[in-house]
Amino acid sequence: MVPDADVIAFRFGIPYAHLFGHRGFSHSIAFAALLATFAWWLRSDEDAPVGGPRIWTILFLSTVSHGVLDAMTSGGLGVAFFSPFSNHRYFFDWRPIMVAPIGVARFFSERGLAVLKSEFVYVWLPSVGLIGLSLLLRKPKAN
Repeated sequence: MVPDADVIAFRFGIPYAHLFGHRGFSHSIAFAALLATFAWWLRSDEDAPVGGPRIWTILFLSTVSHGVLDAMTSGGLGVAFFSPFSNHRYFFDWRPIMVAPIGVARFFSERGLAVLKSEFVYVWLPSVGLIGLSLLLRKPKAN
C-alpha cells in the first residue's frame, strides 16, 4: 500500500499526471527498488530467517506488483512504470479490476463494495491460491 501514499500529492496541488502525482514515481520499478533497498537495510539482521538477496527480491516484487495490479484497473491515467526516466503512463490490455475511488467516504459506499468484490476475485483469490500452491510444493526441512 506504500505506493498509494502518493494520493497526498492532491492536497499539495500536484496534478494526477505529474511525475509525483498518483500512480507516478511511487508506482515505478525504480521506486520499488529503492523501497526494497531501504526496507531491507532497516531490517538487516544476521539472525533473520530469510536474508540478503531473497528478502530484497520479495520486497521488490511485492512493491512492483502494486503497479502491475493498478495497470489492470478500469480507470485513471495509467502507471508510470519507468519513472523518473519517463512519465508515460501504461495500462494493460486486460483490465478486469475496478478502479477504487479515492477518499475514505467514497470507498465506504456501494461503489467501494463493488471494487472490493472485484479485488477479491482478481487479486485475493489468486494470491491465496499461489500461497497455497507454494506451501504444497515446499520441500519439508530435514531435521
